[in-house]
Amino acid sequence: MKIEQIYTGCIAQAAYYLESNGEAAIFDPLREVQPYIDKATKDNASIKYIFETHFHADFVSGHLDLAKKTGAQIVYGPTAAPKFDALIATDGQEFKVGSYTIKAIHTPGHTLESTCYLLIEEDGNIHGIITGDTLFIGDVGRPDLAQALTEELTQNVLASHLYDSLRNKIMPLPDNITVYPSHGAGSACGKNMSKETTDTLGNQKKVNYALRADMTKEEFIKELLDGLGAPPAYFPQNVMLNIQGYESLDSVLSKGQTALSPEEFKAKASETEAIILDVRHENDFVKEHIPGSIFIGLHGGFAPWVGALIRDVNQPLLLVTPEGKETETITRLARVGFDATLGYLKGGIDAWKAAGFETDSIVSISPEAFAEGLAATPKIVVDSRKPGEFAGGHVTDAINIPLDFVNEQLTEVPRNEDFYLHCAGGYRSVIMASILKARGYHNMINVEKGFGGIKNTSVCTTIGEPTTCSKN
Repeated sequence: MKIEQIYTGCIAQAAYYLESNGEAAIFDPLREVQPYIDKATKDNASIKYIFETHFHADFVSGHLDLAKKTGAQIVYGPTAAPKFDALIATDGQEFKVGSYTIKAIHTPGHTLESTCYLLIEEDGNIHGIITGDTLFIGDVGRPDLAQALTEELTQNVLASHLYDSLRNKIMPLPDNITVYPSHGAGSACGKNMSKETTDTLGNQKKVNYALRADMTKEEFIKELLDGLGAPPAYFPQNVMLNIQGYESLDSVLSKGQTALSPEEFKAKASETEAIILDVRHENDFVKEHIPGSIFIGLHGGFAPWVGALIRDVNQPLLLVTPEGKETETITRLARVGFDATLGYLKGGIDAWKAAGFETDSIVSISPEAFAEGLAATPKIVVDSRKPGEFAGGHVTDAINIPLDFVNEQLTEVPRNEDFYLHCAGGYRSVIMASILKARGYHNMINVEKGFGGIKNTSVCTTIGEPTTCSKN
């Protein structure tokens, strides 16, 4: 038997491949399913089951495409009601994969249908548990993502269910079993996840705040909900795609891989309401880009930022990519449900310029130049990091406008005077600058290397609320 974690850093997501005696199962597959098929082919195995832990909010699962291509049975836990053919397991129902037994354990709390899967060896010993978003390493799933939150089914009610599920279904299991969660650090499905992606249940009982043995339900609910920010806007749309179904990835790729000449690209941008999405490195975007385009670079947290900042998954997109990255870009967009790619700019920015079309740029300076300029002529400083990062240290008197909420806080951005803009390392500030420029703001000066670089200059910084500061 083999159990393999397939981790995708961009969305901090873990799928699992299990194989035993020529049969295989996939747990929580990503949208692109060929890698799972290839693994099974290499092992001379047939994929028998596709187990889903719940209706995912942060990505579109590959269950439908995988089932169509392999004939595997899709399995959900109790109370799930998908709009396609699936086996709805009962609590405790067992499935055979080779010599292994997979036991469904209904664990409502993150969502009502949330289900974990015990991995039971031929001798009856429990090897591990695939926990979905019920239990993470260092955290548990947030209880506010259920599609049907109502006056009766609130996040407090789901948090109460989660407390019971953890204590009645998971914590009594043997300490030596391995916990296989669906997400790691960086996912918005929790708030305190570890960088580690597996652990023993026994160690989690020692270090995970949510598994404290002496914790009351009231304490659990309070700690779980404390500091829980608003979920990204695309989450509910991904839930509905996972429940109702979606277009095949092959079809999405076929449409999106349309190479457009500069003239065709410009015409399509004018004729449609497409957003021009530039996914190159921020340094390349700063130097030159198509006017009005939005930057979200492939090398950063690409898909989650697309989902957080482009509110409608049906939004048409036109792509500017590094050469050879077109398919990767379309695939990573499709992971979070953005299937409406109309094509990409053939030849990139060089072809655009060769056609005689205009480009724009962003004024960007080094941290040292920022320090000199701020000392000579004080200007407003906008910090685009998250509130927690800002509280941990910021340029004195800076304004915190987190990138996540730039659309909601647009009126707080200085309109009539130049201002400095920075983040932690230089990625997010360029995203924000591109959004602001697209909305008519051209008065920002980007600070390269962000606060990481600023800390090494003489600029005065503040930690927390006090107004006093210390020179770095």
